[in-house]
Amino acid sequence: MILQRFAILAVFFAASVSVAQAQTLRGSRDSVQRQYSIAVQDGFSFVARSSEIPNLVENGQLLRVVENRNLTLHGVSNPYASPAVKLLLDRLSAQYRRACGEKLTVTSLLRPQNRQPANASSNSVHPAGMAVDLRIPNRGRCRSWLEQTLLSLEGSGLLDVTRERNPPHYHVAVFTTPYKNYVATLTNSNQEYRVRRGDSLWKIAQTMGISLPQLRAANGISGDHIDVGQRLQIPAIASNTAVNAATTVDKIEYKVRRGDSLWGIARRYNTSVAQIMRQNGLNSDLLEVNQVLQITPGGSS
Repeated sequence: MILQRFAILAVFFAASVSVAQAQTLRGSRDSVQRQYSIAVQDGFSFVARSSEIPNLVENGQLLRVVENRNLTLHGVSNPYASPAVKLLLDRLSAQYRRACGEKLTVTSLLRPQNRQPANASSNSVHPAGMAVDLRIPNRGRCRSWLEQTLLSLEGSGLLDVTRERNPPHYHVAVFTTPYKNYVATLTNSNQEYRVRRGDSLWKIAQTMGISLPQLRAANGISGDHIDVGQRLQIPAIASNTAVNAATTVDKIEYKVRRGDSLWGIARRYNTSVAQIMRQNGLNSDLLEVNQVLQITPGGSS
């Protein structure tokens, strides 16, 4: 019995670690190089000195970022950014204030190449106005909300986020085309979904034909908690694939990997061990690596 409990706990811990490691805030040289390559590919101008800013503002490549009821600037020498960064700040700051009751604080925006700090990468996209630095919130729940929201957007390929240590801040590089297209799908023809008893975010995302990060980002949700009767915005990208919310999600095929258990697989797909066993004619919970299982996500009662 003790060994069985230990095995269950081990599987739960492994599943939790897997989710946590899916997206991180650590950053890397590869992520910096990716940001730089995207900036070059998108035709960004890298500002060498402040005197070049007015011309870029005039032709629309840079926009001024101003403080408002949701956003504050702290020590920002050049309050300018690309249109995509400004769009992110407008949306993120409003969601952050609703979630945390305080303003989102920006500590850096455009930094000309001759004003970069000594520890900055030569491939930094701050001189292009493609990045913003955000203050790390003091309150744990606000910090958690902001990190999970940014990681959700990163998981959808819309930006890259790193938690920097010296000085402490979140460095966020926004990918212009994907992010603008994403916002366009949200604002043009969103659908609304009302949460019902037995729903989960994962189940709603699968049913409506979108990813879980997209659903979280569209609603400013960092975790998995939802309430019966809550209204969720469904991005318009789902409009061509959405099905009636009462329809059962189509079954999928899952190939068993080393370390898998029926309990872990059932938890991952919001179903039950009994349901998987019935669906696959299993007489025991023993699995073999590369065994293929038929699974209906959200199939548990």
